[in-house]
Amino acid sequence: MRSILYMAKTGLYKPKNPKKYKGNPTTIVYRSSWELHFMKFCDRTNSIVEWGSEEIIIPYRSPLDGKPHRYYPDFYIKAKKKNGTYGKYVIEIKPKKQTKPPYDKDKRTAAYKRAALTFAKNRAKWDAAEDYCENRQMGFLILTEDNLGV
Repeated sequence: MRSILYMAKTGLYKPKNPKKYKGNPTTIVYRSSWELHFMKFCDRTNSIVEWGSEEIIIPYRSPLDGKPHRYYPDFYIKAKKKNGTYGKYVIEIKPKKQTKPPYDKDKRTAAYKRAALTFAKNRAKWDAAEDYCENRQMGFLILTEDNLGV
């Protein structure tokens, strides 16, 4: 049921603090209620001094076709830490079940094959994101329903 809710809501987000947004604050698109929830958090949280949605492009090679593709992670944030320094993070929001390899006793099912291909593609994106972030002294985080409290 959560997966259905995750995908159900799309629209444009109008920030209360548009100066914090890195990019065009009039074209912020959310593709799920979870993304909308996180946008509101970024917009209203004082320690987040800058944020963006799908503003970063990370090249990766898909294991499905072997070709180069472009990955647009869900979010970028710059946050003030408790010690007064700043940290930058690339953030992906996904259902928890998509963050682990699929498990099915019968690996011949269409659902298992779809899940396995989705996981392989996501893993390639996330590996590329980890390299991208490491080279730029940034963190890469995958947030799920557990982190978002939804």
